Amino acid sequence: MAHEHHHHHHHDAADIQSLKGVYTLSIILNLAFVLIEAGVGIWGKSLGLLSDAGHNLSDVFSLLLAIVALRLAATKSTKTMTYGYRKGSVLISLLNAIILLVAVGAILVESIHKFREPVDVNGGAVAWTAGAGILVNGFTAFLLMKHRKNDLNAHGAFLHMAADTLVSVGVLVSGVVISFTGWNFIDPVIGIVVAIIILAGTWELLSESLRLSVDAVPESIDSDEILKHMKEVPGVKDVHHVHIWPISTTETALTAHAVIADGTEPETAVAAIKQELKEHGIVHATIETERDGYECADRECR
Repeated sequence: MAHEHHHHHHHDAADIQSLKGVYTLSIILNLAFVLIEAGVGIWGKSLGLLSDAGHNLSDVFSLLLAIVALRLAATKSTKTMTYGYRKGSVLISLLNAIILLVAVGAILVESIHKFREPVDVNGGAVAWTAGAGILVNGFTAFLLMKHRKNDLNAHGAFLHMAADTLVSVGVLVSGVVISFTGWNFIDPVIGIVVAIIILAGTWELLSESLRLSVDAVPESIDSDEILKHMKEVPGVKDVHHVHIWPISTTETALTAHAVIADGTEPETAVAAIKQELKEHGIVHATIETERDGYECADRECR
């Protein structure tokens, strides 16, 4: 899988506004769809429609989580929470990945169950719902698509929508095939294929969320390159004791010790280093300076 640069840059205000707008519109669309679907399901006594409505409700939940994550990522520091609740955005992306895994599990269990006891599929209602599902979820996934590279949570919301679109496509295809051939086993086969595709998509979200949860270097940042650029700053002889970690799904912090050559103003060198880091997507940097030839007192440095 090609390495895409996710959430490289800082969210600007316009970006956040448009993302909030996309989330809100998606929530309204999906809620309306859920209500209509549930209504038709109750009226037509269709369990399939009701369970699909429940499924789409979980999407609304994941979109709400994404909005909460945006909010958390923007929180200010307090005396006890010196990074605000920004790390909460990472926990939410992890939660979203887990919800997707649970959904995959549910689809697999249901498919295996259908193999044992094939269910007769009511063509008309199912096709109608699946078609509507493809439109609503597909449109939402399309809206989220351009945002998914900037933020892990937008990526998560996108995956939920794309997964649902796939499920609806699967239902539609199996409905059409079954109505022509009468092969009921097609339904669970397609279910399993869909589950595997969703699992493949979720893997990236899960691994990056776990990385960020344990304060690993975010994927969009190349630590070797960062180190190289810091060492190339005029007057900087060496850089060690480097730590890079995520503050939220969109912000990254760094601390390091820089050995400054004699005759260079430490402040000048630090300012230059920070400028260099900003250009590489690191906005929170703390640099400790040391004179050349001075033994660093920290044990990790030696």
